[in-house]
Amino acid sequence: MAEKAARIAKCTRTTNETDITLEFNIDGKGQSKIDTGIGFFDHMLTSFAKHGFFDLNVTVKGDLYVDCHHTIEDVGIVLGKAIKEALGDKKAIKRFGNFFLPMDETLVMCAIDLSGRPYLVYDLNLRTERVGYFDTQMVKEFFYAVSYAAEMNLNIKQFSGENDHHIIEAAFKAFAKALDEATTYDRRLNGKVLSTKGTL
Repeated sequence: MAEKAARIAKCTRTTNETDITLEFNIDGKGQSKIDTGIGFFDHMLTSFAKHGFFDLNVTVKGDLYVDCHHTIEDVGIVLGKAIKEALGDKKAIKRFGNFFLPMDETLVMCAIDLSGRPYLVYDLNLRTERVGYFDTQMVKEFFYAVSYAAEMNLNIKQFSGENDHHIIEAAFKAFAKALDEATTYDRRLNGKVLSTKGTL
């Protein structure tokens, strides 16, 4: 297989609510520099980069005096756009990825189809209002934003778990592992797209 072009994207988004700069490298080493102003969210994005072997830099100035909603949702939008841009024409990628992630008492599954058709199926049972300064309602909003901006079918399902920190972290790590698999090249595709339509 011929050498592939670097799959890197740099995206920015500025609104009256947030100012975001994000750099994403699919074929990275798991290195990251994250500053969203929300400690637990920084931890989740760092885990996402580490376990997916993605390089990820994120800088956010958000209206945290309101709450964390705009910052988390908008980072999801920008990350989704960066994933889509970095993937390019999607030639020779596996397209599908899935992973079961255990974390202590918790088991979460993530399955992805980089189909070009956005859809989120979300099934996490979170019991508390927040972890640190991160509102647990925002887990679904984040993954919804990523799935629609990246145009991916994203399924996240919890099979067990009681501790919200564990459940959320397992979801982010499972997402990383599934995305890593889905973006991996398959030599059998011979540089073609894995679709009967010929395009994704």
